[in-house]
Amino acid sequence: MSRRIVLIRAVNLGGTGRLAMAQWRELAESLGARDVSTYIASGNMVCTPPADTEAFDRAMERAVEQTFGFFREVISRSREEVVAALEAHPFEVIEPKYSYLSFLTAVPASEAIAKARGLQTGEDRWEVIGRELHLRYANGAGRPQLKEAALGRALGVAGTARNLNTVRKLIELAL
Repeated sequence: MSRRIVLIRAVNLGGTGRLAMAQWRELAESLGARDVSTYIASGNMVCTPPADTEAFDRAMERAVEQTFGFFREVISRSREEVVAALEAHPFEVIEPKYSYLSFLTAVPASEAIAKARGLQTGEDRWEVIGRELHLRYANGAGRPQLKEAALGRALGVAGTARNLNTVRKLIELAL
């Protein structure tokens, strides 16, 4: 089994969903993952999970909920999938910290994408390519014109976003 990039949505943001990275690593190891490492405190992990990666992701979700009392989606991709998503990024990268990849739990329905196109985004841009939502914020994610939560609701699938600096670092760590 090859190494995977494992992400958990919405932890350690504004005092909600507190999850220490040491505990995140311990949960993965308790479920059979090897070579586990984390990167920054926002739920980024690289590991070699057991053979059934989908079952591992769902087991991680259950373990977080049982241990910490909150549910968060766990989304993983192979290194190759993340490299392909980064290479497919459709926007000019002016500032890597203003450009994001949001890894989705599933491919959004074409009707949902069409509905989301009606949202006001100002100068911010987005595009769905497969299971990834590509974002570019004109003034950074801290001052978005696009409301990512509204976009996620319109698309009908959960996701977790990382800026391109973080994506590149996770690709490097997954070697």
